[in-house]
Amino acid sequence: MTHVSPAQNASSGRKADSGKTLYGGTGTRRITVRDIAAAKQRGEKWPMLTAYDAMTASVFDEAGIPVMLVGDSMGNCHLGYESTVPVTMDEVTMLSAAVVRGTKRALIIGDLPFGSYQEGPVQALRNATRLVKDAGVGAVKLEGGERSAHQIELLVQSGIPVMAHVGLTPQSVNAYGGYPVQGRGEEAAQQLLRDAKAVQNAGAFAVVLELVPAELAAEVTRSLHIPTVGIGAGPDCDAQVLVWTDMAGMTSGRLPRFVKQYAQLREALSGAAKAFAEDVVGGAYPAEEHSFH
Repeated sequence: MTHVSPAQNASSGRKADSGKTLYGGTGTRRITVRDIAAAKQRGEKWPMLTAYDAMTASVFDEAGIPVMLVGDSMGNCHLGYESTVPVTMDEVTMLSAAVVRGTKRALIIGDLPFGSYQEGPVQALRNATRLVKDAGVGAVKLEGGERSAHQIELLVQSGIPVMAHVGLTPQSVNAYGGYPVQGRGEEAAQQLLRDAKAVQNAGAFAVVLELVPAELAAEVTRSLHIPTVGIGAGPDCDAQVLVWTDMAGMTSGRLPRFVKQYAQLREALSGAAKAFAEDVVGGAYPAEEHSFH
């Protein structure tokens, strides 16, 4: 990937954020993959969150989150599926379009769901093109290392930026028999490193490392010139991503070890719903100030 300096960017008529940083920058134009590449050169760490609707995405955009993923994690936390596998292109396209409409600055990445790119590069291009044209995303993400390199190569050659995803790939849950940590042991570690280099060589602008030992993720990050995005991959990745419902405390039940909750929205929302219900049952709502005459 060609690195474009801030000076070159300005000379092209598209000024970089005045603060330069991805998080905390003051510009209003969309973040692009060129900004992501520049952040890697600066050694800047940056945050990424998932988003699935316009209103939530607008909150994250206002908070300065520079990159949002309309992930197939929508299957688990938004659509009521038991895994990401049932998620369809129609669902990803519709929700990606909503997130794009709800944001102004963040780079929006649409996930290619299971079955939308495994047949080969032509299928991948057809579905990635749909996300770019119909939903307006700035990039797509797909799972797989060496096995997905040809798909990535064609997408990039066709002008569609690609974020890759190696390590634990949740769409392969049936093959894994669960969600085990990936890359443990010398052979597995070498394969993960090969996968990461394969997607870089194919043209990916970044790569997600999921459920990877911290030491291996650090080695991969040092070995690549594209950013690594960690989720359960230790502190040395260039960026970190969380599913927003995990991050904000909306998820119930047992959470993965790597999740840190920054709020308790499930508890707060439940409390608000109960307070509303009690007001209705007790006759306190609607009051005079909520009524028309």
